[in-house]
Amino acid sequence: MKIELKEITVRQLAADYKDNAEDGVVGYGGKLDIRPPYQREFIYKDKQRDAVINTLTKDFPLNVMYWAVREDGNFEIIDGQQRTISVCQYVNGDFSYEKRYFHNLQDDEQEQIY
Repeated sequence: MKIELKEITVRQLAADYKDNAEDGVVGYGGKLDIRPPYQREFIYKDKQRDAVINTLTKDFPLNVMYWAVREDGNFEIIDGQQRTISVCQYVNGDFSYEKRYFHNLQDDEQEQIY
């Protein structure tokens, strides 16, 4: 197996994020299956989810996440599903961090996360 490091931005990761019964959980412009069949459901508690967002607001990198390339050229998450969903849900406006939703942040604060 060949492992290749590829850095992507939060903006790229959260692009076209969807979490619904019809499409499943997808992101990265619809090219990333965030919850393939072998992955567990989202189980992070608020404290764990907030810790992920805290990492981003401090401009620290998230831990490495592993994706597999499918035969069709799209991707699926092998490791990092909980962090990915936390990030995408925050950017999507599904929850607030420190009583502020992503869309309520100043432009420079959003750019720091993106």
